[in-house]
Amino acid sequence: MAWFEREFIAVPEQHKNQLIYKWPDPSIRRFSRAVVNADEIALFVKSGQLIATMGPGRHRIDADELPILGALVDTLTGGNFYRAELYFVSTREFPGIKFGGRLADIADPVSEQVLTLRAFGEFALSVRDPAELITTLAGTADLGTASALPGWAAEFLLKSMKIAVTQGISRGEWPVLGLSAHLEAIETAVLRQTNLTLYEYGLRITRMGNFDITPAPEDADRLKRLAKDTTYIRLTGDFQRYAAGELALGAGQGLARGVTDTGFLGATMGLSAIQQHTNNWTTRSAAPPADTAPPRVCTGCRTHNQADARFCMSCGTELAAHRCRHCAAALPGTANFCHSCGKPSTSE
Repeated sequence: MAWFEREFIAVPEQHKNQLIYKWPDPSIRRFSRAVVNADEIALFVKSGQLIATMGPGRHRIDADELPILGALVDTLTGGNFYRAELYFVSTREFPGIKFGGRLADIADPVSEQVLTLRAFGEFALSVRDPAELITTLAGTADLGTASALPGWAAEFLLKSMKIAVTQGISRGEWPVLGLSAHLEAIETAVLRQTNLTLYEYGLRITRMGNFDITPAPEDADRLKRLAKDTTYIRLTGDFQRYAAGELALGAGQGLARGVTDTGFLGATMGLSAIQQHTNNWTTRSAAPPADTAPPRVCTGCRTHNQADARFCMSCGTELAAHRCRHCAAALPGTANFCHSCGKPSTSE
């Protein structure tokens, strides 16, 4: 019974989820029975060359049934064994293969920020040409590992997505922010780019699903803060008022939590300083009242002094009062005409 079981060659149950399964023994006994499932094709390969193929069904491995196997006869065994690599290639589609990683650093023309884009999702992979796949990759990739081909295809997909997305953004077709609204167009461009590369390997990605392209978490947080700051500054009218409001909000939250550490005290002091600066700026920028007296100009050194000054704060010269003889309005010492009534002025 053990000898009889050894004569059957088929893909083990635990390996049926692989695109390619390589029979581990290159010495295949003559008259062995090969079982090829409906969604498989079997290929004999020797020295990187395809020798024979077997479609779905039960096949007796014998040169009488497959004459081309005569090239595989091992003469050292008296013709009882064939020497070749036997591959079982699945012809069905394999969905749900995951991919993901960093795409590229992109400059956002709207926010003028440099963002790192990342992509994550799934895709479906299938074999386009089993013979081309085996002869192209045999000896260069570990075809016996279940994750080898899907992982290799995922790297190609990520690389193609980087090219397609970068080109689309540089041409202005897709915005950096809001790429999720253009996933259908991105999928079409990425599949075209990827399958151009995979074609020569006998593979193709049939479709993508559940994928998204987003900025890195730290970049997303930075953009959210920037958007909030820009909106608030536009609403308040200037940065000082916005900064004072932000500090006041932080101070209120600190008081609500009962915080008394140096960070909260520093924020409170910063609030006071900004508020004082805002008040000073507002005072300086406000128009002076109409009844404010003009400064008194020293006739000796031309220094501007306060309106009620009696002596020059620069040279000490006594300041004479200058008033209009018609309306008695206070005038600078150098005034020739009254700024109130417009008539020639003279000093008292």
